[in-house]
Amino acid sequence: MTNNIHDLTRSTDDVVIVGGGLAGLFCALKLAPRRVTLISAAPLGQGASSAWAQGGIAAAVAEGDTPEAHAADTIAVGGGIVDETVALGIAREAGPRIHDLLAYGVPFDRDLEGRLAVGREAAHSARRIVHVRGDGAGAAIIAALSEAVRRTPSIRLIEGFVAEALLTEDGAVTGLQVREAGNFAARPLMIASRAVVLATGGIGHLYAVTTNPAEAHGSGLAIAARAGAVITDSEFVQFHPTAIMVGRDPAPLATEALRGEGATLINGQGKRFMLTTHPLAELAPRDIVARGVFAEVAAGHGAFLDARQALGARFADKFPTVHASCIAAGIDPATQIIPIAPAVHYHMGGVAVDARGRSSIDGLWAAGEVSSTGMHGANRLASNSLLEAVVYAARIADDIAGQAIPSPACLPAALVTPHGSAPDAAAVKQLRAMMSAKVGVIREHDGLAGAVRSFAALERTAMSVTVRNMATAALLVASAAWSRRESRGAHFRSDHPTDVPALAHRTMTTLAEAREIAHSLTAHAAPRVAQTLIA
Repeated sequence: MTNNIHDLTRSTDDVVIVGGGLAGLFCALKLAPRRVTLISAAPLGQGASSAWAQGGIAAAVAEGDTPEAHAADTIAVGGGIVDETVALGIAREAGPRIHDLLAYGVPFDRDLEGRLAVGREAAHSARRIVHVRGDGAGAAIIAALSEAVRRTPSIRLIEGFVAEALLTEDGAVTGLQVREAGNFAARPLMIASRAVVLATGGIGHLYAVTTNPAEAHGSGLAIAARAGAVITDSEFVQFHPTAIMVGRDPAPLATEALRGEGATLINGQGKRFMLTTHPLAELAPRDIVARGVFAEVAAGHGAFLDARQALGARFADKFPTVHASCIAAGIDPATQIIPIAPAVHYHMGGVAVDARGRSSIDGLWAAGEVSSTGMHGANRLASNSLLEAVVYAARIADDIAGQAIPSPACLPAALVTPHGSAPDAAAVKQLRAMMSAKVGVIREHDGLAGAVRSFAALERTAMSVTVRNMATAALLVASAAWSRRESRGAHFRSDHPTDVPALAHRTMTTLAEAREIAHSLTAHAAPRVAQTLIA
């Protein structure tokens, strides 16, 4: 049901969930019949990266596959910093969560014998990806869960509002400040709640080329960091190697499952360039494939996905979403090659959470891409993100259900940000361009240092709350990338092109430490590495 948000400005004992993607919807449903307020910036089914996910969900549900094998594959591609206990725990919970989704009406593909059909994707040792019509898993999952949410009476649904700030007191959450989406002249509203779940998605639109929806611009990461939350692994940004380059923002995605079905990567001369780069060629880990594609594009050779022989006339039926994107751009993928380039696809970093989804701030949980559980390490294994989202959404629901939430606190007398203004389009364009150029697929010291200084200055001076939050999130990513002087997983430094064994640990940092790095760089002093590497 949908309620007037003004009802919440007085007092509520609801659990407040921010975000209408997979993690937010699943958590709200799992909390039923407990009262929940679900706040979504866009109408349900829109604005969530999970709705656009083409690959599916990784789960060891096929005969002969095991959670242990799934966890081993996850660890193998994670750059040496995957939390192995977390990875195994999530893999073991995959089966029950798939059955939950089936119960909510998700129509996963089945084989002729009625069993869940499974496909293979890059760096998986077995066929373990469950799909919906080949490349429609995300949209089908979000559609089914949105319908379930709308018919659940314990869920109060507020659409068209964005969270601008977390309200805290003595290290604990007391509520949120929200504003009507797109109405920058509107007065913000405050909601009192001692239990807030952030499920706001990732940071893709901090970059000029991304496969993520426009709502994924790091707002959840920013408001959590500004409230004092510990942020982890923010330097690790995954670039999908095969975004379709047809001049659209965001860029359409050519799912990794295409390569799992035999599609190859070629340059403008028709040469398969990944054969000499990695033994797994097109099915190598994403960071390696992304750098291979980036190198061909940077060298002027161009990069293309070739599914003509592997799929041909079967393309439209097997991968209707990708087919539609290509046809809309005047490309017939059954007979023509598809122009591609790397695009920001997923953020391995985020709000640091424990095994129950709890952040470092009392009363604040986080799930989905805004969080960082330790499962992905420095490089996410294909189709693990949707699995992690549903597992942690369920864990958070269990954790909240098992404890007494204090009564709502009094709202503060003054707004955190009383005035709003429309985002400066030029500032946003410059920020996105700098992130792509200096904090992108390949990074180096001077570029990162310049980016850190620029984002810190913009964070201080931006009049728009949206731009300030974008600058905060960008600063967190750039400063962590500057600090990690090695190459590991998706983080590649041309000035430090190898890994450093002593740095094979996750990064824990805060916004205060990121600002300290920026201040030191601006003052031309020798800054200390303001991060804590934990085993």
